[in-house]
Amino acid sequence: MAKNPILGMFGRSPIRPLQEHMATVDECVGLLIPFFEAVMASDYAQAAVLQESIASAEDHADEQKHALRMHLPRSVFLPVERRDLLEVLTMQDNIANRAKDIAGLMRGRAMQLPELTRPLFTDFVRRSADAVTQAKHAVAELDDLVEAGFRGPEMDKALALITEIDRIEKETDEIQIRLRATLRTIETELPPLDAMFLYKVIDWVGEVGDLAQRVGSRLQLLLAS
Repeated sequence: MAKNPILGMFGRSPIRPLQEHMATVDECVGLLIPFFEAVMASDYAQAAVLQESIASAEDHADEQKHALRMHLPRSVFLPVERRDLLEVLTMQDNIANRAKDIAGLMRGRAMQLPELTRPLFTDFVRRSADAVTQAKHAVAELDDLVEAGFRGPEMDKALALITEIDRIEKETDEIQIRLRATLRTIETELPPLDAMFLYKVIDWVGEVGDLAQRVGSRLQLLLAS
């Protein structure tokens, strides 16, 4: 593939740090899967280790975010608008923040998941993490898209990845509805505060998938501009 000559007009592409940040975000969210497994197994020591790993990954994502913001060129020769890159960065960062919130809340309150809800929680967390991984794949296509001038097979591939994010996120919405309905059937058996925080965790896990979809939607607008 011929290189886009505009890329040579500034130093290191700001797209690569954005991709590296998204990879860290994906790592952070991926740790929620074994974290939930440890909680369901009442393995509190492992849950604590994983919660700290999630917090560490989120801290690393923050460092990457600050570095990119500080060093993002203001040149008119950026391949995409500076504002667009910063908006995608913020959305990515919000995903890691929410993963940290989920693990912190659950560990801090020593939360348990009712037996009846566990299969749905497992599916819910996994599909939300899948949406984030798919968003990572879409962001990973940006440098190829720049080199291709935002057209051709690279554009088709990126749009297909974004469409898949939407499909996965729709699945997470459906699981979330079923999970809330299941919890509602047993909520009177739980201490009121426990039920309230379980609904909060459900909302936050759903938000992880929603934020991944927003990354995809913002990329789609960027590609169409």
